[in-house]
Amino acid sequence: MHRRAGSRDRLAGHARPRRPRGAAAPGFDVARRRSPDRRLGPRRLGCGSPPAGGGRGARAARHDSCCGGPDGRRVLDPPRRPLVIPALARLRIPETVRWGIALAFVTALVSGISIFVNGFAVKQVPDAALFTTLKNGLAALLLVTLAGAAIRPAEIRGIRPRSWGWLVVIGVVGGSLPFLLFFGGLAMASAPSAAFIHKTLFVWVALLAVPFLGERLGRLQLVALAVLGGGQAMLLSPAGISWGLGETMIAAATVLWAIETILAKRVLRDVPAPVVGAARLGFGLVVLAGFLALTGKLGALALVSAEQWRWVLLTGLLLSGYVASWYAALRRAPASAVTAILVLGAPVTALIQAISSGGLPVPPALLGHALLLAAGGTLAWLSVRRPRRAPVAS
Repeated sequence: MHRRAGSRDRLAGHARPRRPRGAAAPGFDVARRRSPDRRLGPRRLGCGSPPAGGGRGARAARHDSCCGGPDGRRVLDPPRRPLVIPALARLRIPETVRWGIALAFVTALVSGISIFVNGFAVKQVPDAALFTTLKNGLAALLLVTLAGAAIRPAEIRGIRPRSWGWLVVIGVVGGSLPFLLFFGGLAMASAPSAAFIHKTLFVWVALLAVPFLGERLGRLQLVALAVLGGGQAMLLSPAGISWGLGETMIAAATVLWAIETILAKRVLRDVPAPVVGAARLGFGLVVLAGFLALTGKLGALALVSAEQWRWVLLTGLLLSGYVASWYAALRRAPASAVTAILVLGAPVTALIQAISSGGLPVPPALLGHALLLAAGGTLAWLSVRRPRRAPVAS
């Protein structure tokens, strides 16, 4: 143990004179100790006290750059941080299946509106690859901005390199190649066949989700999926059934989107949904831009008119909302249920078309839409009847 200094002095025979009670130690400034500016003084900032006499030498310049002036009362400016909107950063949707199913219905609503709007937008921008690149580029910009404002930098820095590699794969498999195949096949295939093939996405996802994600499909779920497929078949006119190169390209695009859904479901366990959505369209945009460069269509970007840009803006906004709600739903709910509920976008599109044209679909189509709604509602009820935490929350 260390003895006090007074004890050592007394042992050495040199006793210190005692201070009167309440007196300050020699050389101690009581006023300085009680000053509220003590903690903001220049000595605590490490630049030294301001020079006396108003000299403006190197020491004064160093003091001014550190403390903001000769009085030394300003503290150092805080370091600049990335722009994060506190309200968005604090907004956390509960990681429950119930919320995932609700977001899936939102995605179906946005999908139904997007299909109707894209039917007009494609006619305004005849080149499908150019239209897809512009639309996806705008949506990617919006999603990157949203992710930067809503996700804390620490969460982004915490993403492992392996996850970044999977995000690149998702961008290629889901954000670029399927779009080129789908819109290229759409130019050659019949519209009814293209719509029917694309709406079979839930079948492929259900087949892949069981072995790769460990999802279980009970008897009622299988029956609901079968009714969902039957309702889609009733929407298809027998005269519109055909198969060719265009239908093959659309089927390949649908399978790629199903594979992307499985990959995204796994990645969403560790990566926030806004980051996955931004990566899907961001990395996919690189591939789409490369395709335009290889085909010599980059110069067509300068020929896009103001009217065409308005359609690109509208479809890009819808696509960004679709991707954001889609990945948020996929993070919380089973992939088979989310993709099945996505089929309900067809009745939404039919309703908008009926309102715009003033006519109702034919009776078989009405029955098909009713079956879709019944099957989708049943699958949603089966998913949330036993409230449980989503697998990603554990």
